[in-house]
Amino acid sequence: MKVMHIHFGKEGGAERFFVNLINALYDRGVEQRVLIRPDRSWRKDIEGSATVYEGIFRRISLSRFLLHWRMRRILREFRPDVIMAWQLRASRFMPAYKGALRISRLGDYPEHLGYYTNVETLVCITPDMAAKVRELGWKRGIEVIANFTRAIPVAPIARDEMQTPADAFVVVGMGRFVRRKGFDGLIRAIEKVDGAHLWLVGDGPERERLEGLTDELGLRDRVRFTGWQTNAYGYLAAGDVFVINSSHEPLGNVCFEGWGAGKATISSRAEGPSWVMTDEVDALMVDRGDDDGLANAIRRLRDDPELRERLSVGGRETLRTRFSEQAITDAYLELFSRGAE
Repeated sequence: MKVMHIHFGKEGGAERFFVNLINALYDRGVEQRVLIRPDRSWRKDIEGSATVYEGIFRRISLSRFLLHWRMRRILREFRPDVIMAWQLRASRFMPAYKGALRISRLGDYPEHLGYYTNVETLVCITPDMAAKVRELGWKRGIEVIANFTRAIPVAPIARDEMQTPADAFVVVGMGRFVRRKGFDGLIRAIEKVDGAHLWLVGDGPERERLEGLTDELGLRDRVRFTGWQTNAYGYLAAGDVFVINSSHEPLGNVCFEGWGAGKATISSRAEGPSWVMTDEVDALMVDRGDDDGLANAIRRLRDDPELRERLSVGGRETLRTRFSEQAITDAYLELFSRGAE
């Protein structure tokens, strides 16, 4: 089986899942080529599993036409069974190539269907997303396939690298610094929990505002910004609790990474986590935007090691039974097989 991937994303959870799936499919014998943006930090993580091309797709530019020309050459030579576009920009670039099954994987709720003119099947990561796509009038194929993580327990980084006491209670937040991720609320919650430290693993346009809030609350001694990390699992391993505080979270890889690293998880009741997680079984769930509720959940886990262990075990069990690498990869291979028939 041969698959051509198109991915114009930058850095974030969607990119981590892209890397995970490319490597999982390679392990299952799929021949792959990928078109990505230049200078991606994660390119090295897929080079052993796929032939990599680089290009930039802009709506109105000469480079757009040159990239379409390059793609036509690649398709003539590679003759893929499947072309898979990742998210909006790549879906807009999807060629009208008749020799392959043309799929777009949605990482978020689309506002309209104009991006998917040349797409035959949409992969939605939650049932709710699939329902919303149907409401928008989509009449072609839909599959619901969730994510998986390859996160495994790894050696923790040394806490002194983060200027954090060895005996501190460390909360880890991770993702792209945008408003919907709720990192500002997480910082405010940390301010309410005596002695708790916070590591924010990521970067993005909100970083300056988040650092300003940290200074405003006098938390520079308890909040650390790591910057973007291609492999964040050492930071997760060194923490005590993982927090997702999004106001809107379809089903990012972030939903699984705390569990994969063996950490108790706290999450807001955003769309994806509400489907994936069960309160008091594999996570503590709090209302979106509830800083006090989040602070209370952090205190509970700080003060109750047995609860932390129970949620950690519950999270690993949910990963094993519902969101394993084998199950998710099998679902993609079954879908791809329609293009190879």
